[in-house]
Amino acid sequence: MKFFYRLALLSLLLGSFAPPLARAGASADWPAWRGPTRDGQAAADQNAPVKWSETENVLWRASVRGKGHGSPTVAGERVYLATADSATSEQLVIAFDRSTGRQLWQTVVHRGPLESGNHKNSSAASASVVCDGDRLYINFLHGQAIHTTALDPAGKILWQTRVADYQVHQGFGASAVVHENVVIVAADNRAGGRVAGLDRATGKIIWSQARPKIPNYASPAIFTIGGRVQAVLAGCNLVVSFDPLTGQKLWETAGSTEETVVTAASDGRRVFISGGYPRNHVAAVAADGSGQVVWQSPARLYVPSLLVRDGHLFGVLDAGTAFCWRADTGAEVWREKVDKDFYASPIMAGDRVYATSLRGVTSVFEATPQHFKLLAQNQLGDEAFASPAICGGRVYLRHAKKGEPREEFLWCVGVPAGGIPAR
Repeated sequence: MKFFYRLALLSLLLGSFAPPLARAGASADWPAWRGPTRDGQAAADQNAPVKWSETENVLWRASVRGKGHGSPTVAGERVYLATADSATSEQLVIAFDRSTGRQLWQTVVHRGPLESGNHKNSSAASASVVCDGDRLYINFLHGQAIHTTALDPAGKILWQTRVADYQVHQGFGASAVVHENVVIVAADNRAGGRVAGLDRATGKIIWSQARPKIPNYASPAIFTIGGRVQAVLAGCNLVVSFDPLTGQKLWETAGSTEETVVTAASDGRRVFISGGYPRNHVAAVAADGSGQVVWQSPARLYVPSLLVRDGHLFGVLDAGTAFCWRADTGAEVWREKVDKDFYASPIMAGDRVYATSLRGVTSVFEATPQHFKLLAQNQLGDEAFASPAICGGRVYLRHAKKGEPREEFLWCVGVPAGGIPAR
């Protein structure tokens, strides 16, 4: 049993990660889906808590209107969430005070019938808010189309763009990705999807690429490989790389399943992708444009995204088994059962992995390629779909208490000053 450890130096030397988001990308923030470096890695020097419960090390808890699976976004003095309220048929962005959890504002982005899809576990607010320091960006499925909306930090809508028509199958959950002056949005669906680059300031579509008529749920990923910035999108039976500023296709290969939820990962030489329909599939694809599939595995890694560190892949399979594989060959180094039923993606802080299961338990384990050690299992509520956000020595979690009515909460856990547990 083993897992993973020290990150940034080797990864940056390999050039596998894109630069952090402007201003909001400081290590004290979590400004986008998959964090400041967009790879699920929190700053290694974070003093994030290991143990908590509903009565221990909870700094604050805030009630969240409606329902959503988008993860918390932490930028500056605020925490942002996307949500959907079935009682009022509204899709919203809500801002909370980072220090106290007090709600600061809520902005209705869309009104009208909610379209959550045909999967029992989908929601009408499954994308995460992205913050670039000046604006917030959020994707919603509304009126049989995908719309991207920009808001200012006070919640005022600045622009809104209809990116593509959308034929609903399981739902929609792809988050926007910001690179320089472009907001990249993927809208794969059965009617013929689209991936597009929007101008950050105006929302005008700068470039657009047609996609196959196949449902898919992955968010684009940004990597610097071979000195060139690439946007990579897996699914629809393809792995595609394109220039994020112009949309020019750099390379494409048939190496994916039809449907995937996982955001691609990279070690600077290979792109790692996975999917779950019509088959379980994890693969490493050469990122040199050759299209070579380096290795593949039949493991079921359909929803939780992968982590890459020091020549190894780490993650948690949908069924709850943590694993460590060699990045170059896919050979299994170790595996360990942690929990069951995972929709959230694991996050790493230092040499620890935080992985949240459907039943609201966040398992924290020490992980290197040499060993695995379970440190704690922490229950909040009894249901969780959103991935944690870890920054500034705190963990932000979106969990729910089931019942009639079901209630969602945003929790902030951390060790209070003086090390005395908060209650």
